[in-house]
Amino acid sequence: MLIKYTPFGEMADPFRFLDTAVNRLLNEPQATRPWMPSVDILENENELVLKADIPDVELKDIDIQIENGTLSLRGERKFEKNDEKSGYHRIERSYGTFERFFSLPETVDAEHVKADYKNGVLSVTLPKKELAKPRQIKVAINNN
Repeated sequence: MLIKYTPFGEMADPFRFLDTAVNRLLNEPQATRPWMPSVDILENENELVLKADIPDVELKDIDIQIENGTLSLRGERKFEKNDEKSGYHRIERSYGTFERFFSLPETVDAEHVKADYKNGVLSVTLPKKELAKPRQIKVAINNN
């Protein structure tokens, strides 16, 4: 009896490999895949503001810490299993824990950081130290 030798297994037929990978991607619950929320960071003369999109994450599941000049943002979006007879047709949103880290400039006043969570958006306001804020200095001109 002869056995066909295929050193690359499924990859010997690239279309079969692609079909298997796509089917796995679409059918595997994303509750098992890690995810990272999208973040915007804006700066004005008084503060830095970090905004993270984390819909369906409960406030008790969000952890914000500042340590050694690094802001850490951690949390978890839990997958709610539906015990009804009808099931999901597709699961495209990611679930599970997430973690983001941001290096902070020395100009941030870590003692006065504020956070707000509204409509699925977490806003972290990082005020600047007084020394880092721009100042206007008037120069006197001598008319001799």
